[in-house]
Amino acid sequence: MSVSAPIRYSLDLEAVEPDEMEVVAGLNETFDTILETTAKDYGHAVRSVHAKAHGILKGEFEIRSGLPAELAQGLFATPGRHTAFLRLSTNAGDILPDAISLPRGIAIKIVGVDGERLAGAQGRSQDFVMVNGPVFQTKTADKFLKNLKLLAKTTDRMEGTKTVMSSVLRGVNTALETVGLSSPAVQSLGGAPNVDPLGETYYSVTPFRYGDHVAKFRLKPASSDLTRRTGSIIDASVREDAIRETVQAEMRDTRAVWEFQVQLCRDLEAQPIEDPTVEWKEEEAPFVTVATLTAAPQDSWDDAQVQAVNEQMRFSVWTGLAAHQPLGNINRARRETYEHSAQFRARFNGCPIHEPRD
Repeated sequence: MSVSAPIRYSLDLEAVEPDEMEVVAGLNETFDTILETTAKDYGHAVRSVHAKAHGILKGEFEIRSGLPAELAQGLFATPGRHTAFLRLSTNAGDILPDAISLPRGIAIKIVGVDGERLAGAQGRSQDFVMVNGPVFQTKTADKFLKNLKLLAKTTDRMEGTKTVMSSVLRGVNTALETVGLSSPAVQSLGGAPNVDPLGETYYSVTPFRYGDHVAKFRLKPASSDLTRRTGSIIDASVREDAIRETVQAEMRDTRAVWEFQVQLCRDLEAQPIEDPTVEWKEEEAPFVTVATLTAAPQDSWDDAQVQAVNEQMRFSVWTGLAAHQPLGNINRARRETYEHSAQFRARFNGCPIHEPRD
């Protein structure tokens, strides 16, 4: 079927709510509850979301040549190769046993990117933060805040209770999937299947400026070493770090290749800017590959690399080029809250955040 021409980016695509700064203040206050609790528990500050990393990889991001004009935008206007750092994670704000199964995330930092930067974006990197599902759990940041307040109350050393709850919720989510449904809300509470993160497809979920246009992003496994692990379940019943150990063992002889894809917005009603709970259907807005991300076999839990990336770097959708400005209410709320969390870690751990330049 034919698809419509891509929507042109303009400032009036966003609808800013009058209470957004109040909501951001509430998010920061609630994140502080999580950050302070976990820092006290561990004696070390961790991220307020996606605290637990399962693997740190170094790779190469290769932008394709010969892209059509509508895709040769921003970072992707210039073919070439860039060093990239990847962080595989689970989305909770406390470091839990892997038996508590939650959605997976991947954060990508592409180094050596030139061009006009977003206000306050230091260094020369372009970050992409993605999860293994196409939609966000709430439409707006104020609704997310309500959920976050509930989760903040459970942030502590309650692993036994959470493990039981996760098992029950996995059953609920499996039942929903058998009738063609799945629940982001159930998954976010611990009902996600305990899948191998190396086989997952990851989505930006929220929209971004794409130079002259608007887009969402997807990272899709391409090499057979990854695709054969898609849907593979990791038994985490007896090992707290089963996912990390599995990824580490697999990456010793895995050639990981992903396709980085762009989905241009073509209809503002079918692909809304301000509602990330709506999936942009692929048949109406197809994904197109614009780059390849490759990670050679390596130690995915190398001490030096874990220190450099997991401890000393931050990943934020607001680190990057003005041509890829985050759009929508959820993205606007992420700007200050990501910075707030990173600064807390830096202060508590006495370790400044480093943004690589080369």
